[in-house]
Amino acid sequence: MADPARAAKMADRIKVVVAQALERRVKDPRLGFVTITDARVTNDLQHATVYYTVFGTDEEQDGTRKALESAKGVLRAEVGRNITARLTPTLEFVPDEIPVNASHLEELLRTAKARDAEVAAIAEGAAFAGGEDPYRKPGDEDEDESGSESRPE
Repeated sequence: MADPARAAKMADRIKVVVAQALERRVKDPRLGFVTITDARVTNDLQHATVYYTVFGTDEEQDGTRKALESAKGVLRAEVGRNITARLTPTLEFVPDEIPVNASHLEELLRTAKARDAEVAAIAEGAAFAGGEDPYRKPGDEDEDESGSESRPE
């Protein structure tokens, strides 16, 4: 087993090599605006998972997925030429879900902010139903400023 630091370095190198190879070597028209976002390599350096994002419609994203699968051999050969390892890891391409999740979280935050603004607008003109301290008892008026009750001696 290799150490995790070496696997992380190799993953970074694979990410760069695959991105450059997609730009220069792979001339598939189905490849749209693809961005390699991350790569992960197993600790035994045998398998690499490459994460990507694609801007476009669902059809364009599906076409990009098929293009990456068909170019897997060319990309693996390019990775093998540019890394220093005894064995070239297999490549698996996985669409990155982080941008989708981030946009969903942003939408939830926008909704929460709008609801907070609605509540603040409602509370702006509101008054207390039973005074500022609804738990105040009629005998509590003889408290001094320190909050302790004053007792007659």
